[in-house]
Amino acid sequence: MDLDSDAIVFLLALGPASAAGFYWAMYRHYRNTDKSHAFEHETKVEVLALTGREADRKVDEVRGTQATRIAGDNVDEPRRRVRPM
Repeated sequence: MDLDSDAIVFLLALGPASAAGFYWAMYRHYRNTDKSHAFEHETKVEVLALTGREADRKVDEVRGTQATRIAGDNVDEPRRRVRPM
């Protein structure tokens, strides 16, 4: 093989090698595999006793409504805060 054929072989091998390197770099960048943490092991979760309170009682029931809007929405004034009814 002469110098020109060695250069051609090098260039042909450079394509797949650079594609594999680019794929690996993008995979590492978007997956953050070296920076991720184990949520299940590193995060403390407290479970509180579930009890029914007075505020949790059912107050109303709507069946078969034909209303197209929710009372108190802010569609016409999007910068106004929505207040509970």
